[in-house]
This record gives sequence, structure tokens and C-alpha cells, in this order.
Amino acid sequence: MDDEMEPTGEGGKIFAQFRTETGDLTGPQLEVPLNLTNRQLNGVLNELLGNEKADPYSFFINDQEVAGTLQQIVDELNISTEVVVSITYQPQATFRVSEVTRCSGTLPGHTEAILCVAFSPDCRLLMSGSGDATLRLWDVRTEVTAGTCRGHKNWVLCCAFSPDGQLAASGSMDKEGRLWNPQTGEQVGRPLQGHTKWITSLAWEPMHLVAEGVCRRLVTASKDGTLRTWDAATCRSVHVLSGHMASVTAVRWSGQGLVMSSSEDRSIKVWDPEKGILCRSLEGHAHWVNHIALSTDHVMRNAPPNAKAAALTPQQRYDLALGGDGVERMVSASDDHTMYLWEPSRSKKPLTRMTGHVQPINHVSFSPNGRLIASASFDKSVRLWHGATGKYLATLRGHVGAVYQVAWSSDSRLLVSASKDSTLKLWDVEPGSKTFGKLRLDLPGHADEVFAVDWSADGAKVASGSKDCSLKLWRH
Repeated sequence: MDDEMEPTGEGGKIFAQFRTETGDLTGPQLEVPLNLTNRQLNGVLNELLGNEKADPYSFFINDQEVAGTLQQIVDELNISTEVVVSITYQPQATFRVSEVTRCSGTLPGHTEAILCVAFSPDCRLLMSGSGDATLRLWDVRTEVTAGTCRGHKNWVLCCAFSPDGQLAASGSMDKEGRLWNPQTGEQVGRPLQGHTKWITSLAWEPMHLVAEGVCRRLVTASKDGTLRTWDAATCRSVHVLSGHMASVTAVRWSGQGLVMSSSEDRSIKVWDPEKGILCRSLEGHAHWVNHIALSTDHVMRNAPPNAKAAALTPQQRYDLALGGDGVERMVSASDDHTMYLWEPSRSKKPLTRMTGHVQPINHVSFSPNGRLIASASFDKSVRLWHGATGKYLATLRGHVGAVYQVAWSSDSRLLVSASKDSTLKLWDVEPGSKTFGKLRLDLPGHADEVFAVDWSADGAKVASGSKDCSLKLWRH
């Protein structure tokens, strides 16, 4: 073994070929020293690409990230120095989100538990839905109420802004959906009526698919086992998507024009919202499917985070988020303690089964860059997985109660989790960092279970909603 490692001495060199995520070659083969660090590789690549301003990149050899030197990874993977080594590179976020360290305000007003929170795409407004049958809108900058949305007759279970920020939608235990004007808090049109049991989840059609840049369509999922698509302009149901045999737990409107839904009937179904028909059923889970997430969720619900992204059309931003292989991935989480990774537009067979949690999984979420998946479970842990392969990476331990939800910072380097133990916790999830998977900060303050959490796309604020009836904002 020692003899095999001989050539990779500290002074050794190796032939390397840079490649994009899609496998395209970048520049010629280069002879590079084995003691090059990630930072020096960045210098070499920026020179090759002729970048005037040095952009940050991550580097991978055989799917393993170069965190230290080339020497370390060549030794670790036992790579021969006689062959040309392919180094795949991926662009990193050029901005850094500061960690939230303190509670900047407690927003009073709700009289029952807060069950859902959501920032508007432009991060100026925050919406919270509560067991008191109201939604409240808040001005994020001044942290004062911007309106109260009254009309529901029972708990508000889910809420979401339209991607263009012009409307907000909510679903309630009273079996109705409602649309609101986020600027005034007034109800828009009549209630969305048709479901026979409460509404569990809702999703808007993504911006790059809409005509004339105006979001008009949304889909609601219900405990009655059906989904309905709605025209927001008329508040009428366009299609009823029936096929599930039990309560529908989560819904997503994919960037490829399909609707995905998960159910307590153990299946995930893929629908064509134009025709209102079932495309395929994804089977595999042995118990209720609690939640699904798409690799493009972040880019589809948020406004551009900076001027560079704002120069792109919604379609270009979406294509960029898809990454090299141009395919949207979905992850599903179940009461059977497992997750599956899928490519729903390509196949009804899962890419991989992800095991490790020892209790039901509540919530899953892809990082904004699509490279990591975080899962929150009743086993009091959060687990991190590789976004493309589903490979297990780390377990984040620290909570002493079930973890209900997680939210990512927009640079994909930090993660916040909300738990039954009344705390939020902030984690370092930057691949290659020495403290990857470690607790950065404990954020106590709530007096009871924290049900909902969201992180604004500009990175400035985290919002959390609790059983203690309070909404808290956290900042750096």
C-alpha cells in the first residue's frame, strides 16, 4: 500500500482536466502540483475562463469535494498519478448571508398557535397564518402589522405569495381557500370553494410558465383526497385532480409544467394541470408520504437576490437552477422513516432510497443551489444528503424534541431548524468547511413548540411562528 502511494509525494504533480457539471471540457489538460488548495484551484480556473473578477467555485473529483489539497483527495481515493484526473467545478454563490444571531422583534397579534409563515418574493412583507382563523401581514423593515386578513372560519393551515408578489393565497380547515391583496390585506374575489375537507397545502404556477408575467393559476390539496387547480382571476376551479385514495399532504407546481402531490395513500402522483389528467404514480413508500420538495423550489418562489440575477428572465433563472443535467429532482419524506429521490419528468422509478432516520420525517427541503437536501424528523435530528445522488452526508444533533421544519439561507451555507423543544437552531452546512454539520447558534426565545420557519431570500431575516401565539423575527 505504501508503495502505491509513493508517487503522490508532497512535491508531486498530476495531470488535470477541468470539466463543467455537464461534462464539457474547460481548457487543455494541465500539469498541476498536488499541494494546490481549493483557493489556488479557484485562481487557476478563473485564469482559464478569463474572468476579470474572480468568481468562487467548488471542485469535485469522483463526486468528492476538494476541501483541502489535491494531495489529500488523491491519497484518500487512491488515484493513480499516471492518469489524467477530471476535476468537475460548480459555481458558488457570490454573496454570503450573515448568520442570524438575535431576535429583533416579537410580533404580537395572533391569539392562537401560528401554523405557517412565508416571506414575500421581494422580502418586504411577511405573512403568518394562525389557529385564530386569521392571516396577518407584516412590514419586514419596520416590524409592524401591515394588515389582518379576516374571512376564514377555522385554522389557517397553509399560505403562499404568488411568485410575482401581487396576490397571496391561504388554505384553511374550513375547507376553503382564499386570495388576498398583500398590499391591503383585503380579500380578492370570492372564496375558493369545492373541497369537502380541509386544505392541507397549496402552490402557485411558477413565474416562467405564466402568460404576460401575471400569476393567475394555483393548485390546492385537501384531506378529501383531491387537488383542484384554480383561476385566480375568476376564483373558479378549472380542474379537479382525483386519484389519491386518502388525504393529500403536500403539493408542488413544477417548473416543467407538472403538478406533484404526496398522499397518505403512500403514493406520489404527477399530474398535467393543462388537461387535468394523471401522468404517472410514483410508488415505493410503505407509509404516509408527509412532504415533497423540488430542487428548483427556491428560485421559483423568490425574486432575484441580486442585480446579476435580476438581469436574467425567469426562464433563464430557472434553467440556471436546473444545473448541468437540465432535470428537476424531487425528494419525498414519509412516516416509514425513509426518503426517496426522484426525477418525476423522466421516470416513475426512484433514483435512490435514503435511510437513516428512526422516526417519521416531517419536512424536506433542497438547498437553493440544489446541491444539498435537509430532512427534519420526529427523531430530534436533521440529516443532510447529497442533492443529486441522495448520498448521506451528516446528522445535525442538538434538538431535544421533534424537528418540524427547516429553512435555508439563500447562499446555501446556513440552515435553521424549528422544533418542538421551543428553540430554533442555526447550523453550518457549507460543504468543505471545518465545521460542516455543526451547530452554530442556539436561538431560544419562544415559550412553546415552534411550528413554522422561513428565511427571507435576501438573507436578512428569519421568521418563526410558535404555539405560544407569537411570531418572532431574527437577524444578524
